Amino acid sequence: MALELSGIFETPRDIVRSKLRGMARWCLRLLAAIEHHLEKRRSRRTLSELTDDELSDVGLTRAQARAETSKSWFWS
Repeated sequence: MALELSGIFETPRDIVRSKLRGMARWCLRLLAAIEHHLEKRRSRRTLSELTDDELSDVGLTRAQARAETSKSWFWS
């Protein structure tokens, strides 16, 4: 009977592994989100450094570029 029940219940080691895997997935998602926001920040900084001719090449006006670069670096 004890052997049958032991197969049903997770051992403490299995529980810890499961928790660690969950924490690792959460950390990877957090790092990916931070990386995404930092890339947006870099792109906006680069956009702010473009000349009017370069902006027209990508189809933007100076006002549109200014509006994009004035956004929050993290939340938008």
